[in-house]
Amino acid sequence: MDTGLSRVAVRLPGRVEAVDDVLVRSGAKPLERRMFGRIYGLRDSPVLAPGERMADHLAEAGRSALGGGPASLVLYGHTLLIAELDLCGEFPDRLRDALGLPGVPFFGVSHVNCTSVLRSVELARRYLARPGAAPDDRVLVLGGDQGSASDRGRYIPGTTVAGDTAAALVVSRGRSRYRYLGGASARDTRFHRSLRMTKEEFALFGKVCCEQAVAVVGAAARDAGLTLPEVDWVLPDLSNRMFWRTFSGLSGVPMDRIPLELVAERGHNFGIDSLLALQHADAAGRLRPGQRCALVSVGQGAYFQSVIVEVVEEK
Repeated sequence: MDTGLSRVAVRLPGRVEAVDDVLVRSGAKPLERRMFGRIYGLRDSPVLAPGERMADHLAEAGRSALGGGPASLVLYGHTLLIAELDLCGEFPDRLRDALGLPGVPFFGVSHVNCTSVLRSVELARRYLARPGAAPDDRVLVLGGDQGSASDRGRYIPGTTVAGDTAAALVVSRGRSRYRYLGGASARDTRFHRSLRMTKEEFALFGKVCCEQAVAVVGAAARDAGLTLPEVDWVLPDLSNRMFWRTFSGLSGVPMDRIPLELVAERGHNFGIDSLLALQHADAAGRLRPGQRCALVSVGQGAYFQSVIVEVVEEK
């Protein structure tokens, strides 16, 4: 089945907060604060301004991605489980109404942390391939968490600080901006304690995490019928620069094929990072028809997901 992904719609919140301010409030030591700034390259984190609601940004991104068209399913990938309280109440109805999709099935995808949005893309493909699927079925994939709701939820010691950006795309059959080529996922259960890991487990996680990311991108490339050197762009999780320098060294992918300029100005935004990188690279005119892009997400737990897409020339 030929599956396509639409262009990514992004909605940035109205305020920017310094990453260092979050670290100070979280009790980070001076050495870690310097590491986040000088080595990790983290500077700013987008956060909701007073009066803004994450649901409104999700709805705006979703409407933009839909482009006035319908959807037969909505999948909302999220990391923070605080959203579960809303998903069991009025949240889906409010968001469906705001999207102009009343009554359309709406599901949250979670418990796989920051891989939830790319996992939603894979689930969307399964939905489109189900028996009895209509040729014009479309799935709206939403992503974004309100990290600023709690510093405890947005600060990952020794790793990153997360913000409040929302993004959306449509998965459908046939021609779209990006043609799905392949994908892969992995989990390392040694790190299931997530933020409750011991110092020794955190140290081991930092050592093997890049190895696991390289392995899952390689597996996604093989699923697409490619070798890793044949992938033109690696569109990264934006947690920090050092991770991707290590990834480059392990994989052989040159750093100039891993765009990281968004790390400083937007930083980590949970599961939508690779979508932000894809949208930014496309808007900047970097992507050419026929180029293959590996979208990558890494989640505490530890979860790894990669999707390979090919850029398609638009009419």
